[in-house]
Amino acid sequence: MKTLYTAQVTAQGGRDGRVRSQDGVLDLTLSVPKSMGGAGLANATNPEQLFAAGYAACFESALRLVARKRGTTLTSASVTAEVSLGATEQGAYQLGAQLHVHLPDVPRDTAEALAQAAHQVCPYSNATRGNIEVKVVVD
Repeated sequence: MKTLYTAQVTAQGGRDGRVRSQDGVLDLTLSVPKSMGGAGLANATNPEQLFAAGYAACFESALRLVARKRGTTLTSASVTAEVSLGATEQGAYQLGAQLHVHLPDVPRDTAEALAQAAHQVCPYSNATRGNIEVKVVVD
């Protein structure tokens, strides 16, 4: 693999700690959500939200790339990522994701084809394929 970019982020304190990027642009407090028994601090995030943000942004970029290569103009597009944390019957933790693709100005069949093609291009999709369940839904 030829490296194009490397992000460096340090976590301290785990799920009730802090994450900070090497350049200081990302500097966030983490808090365990109330639904998981944590404090759910109002101005804090969690690893699942951070993963969802990265996945949504990356997938939309892949969607735009695929559309451009196919000659389709996307005037309005968005991707909402839902990342869930669950537990297996054996007690291990596992992620699941659902990507909601919104392409209001594109015919449904074209939107479906673009979403599936983006799922083959997106680095997050490639990293998770075969590891976690990812469902792509065209809204």
